[in-house]
Amino acid sequence: MPLSISEFPEEVQVAFFVFSLLPDHWEGMSGSYMGKYWDGIDYYFKVYEVEEPKTILYLMKLYESKLVGYRATKAEERRKAEERKARSKVPSGGKFTHNIQT
Repeated sequence: MPLSISEFPEEVQVAFFVFSLLPDHWEGMSGSYMGKYWDGIDYYFKVYEVEEPKTILYLMKLYESKLVGYRATKAEERRKAEERKARSKVPSGGKFTHNIQT
């Protein structure tokens, strides 16, 4: 059973919360997930009065690296599945009705 957020230490909970506020960065052509836009991080640290910004930032970047890797792996799996599906639809040279001469 997956852990709930409340089971993590307070620093990790804050990191997840602030991380969720940052906008996602997607690559335009391929649609790949590139991580988060970090421009507004100081603003969120000030608004929510984060006491240990270095620790929270470290945890956020650690989580982001895991998330980017996970999403890249999933995208690669989808690409390979689509490739296999496309290859299975290619005729293998068998006789079809349009090849039969009468």
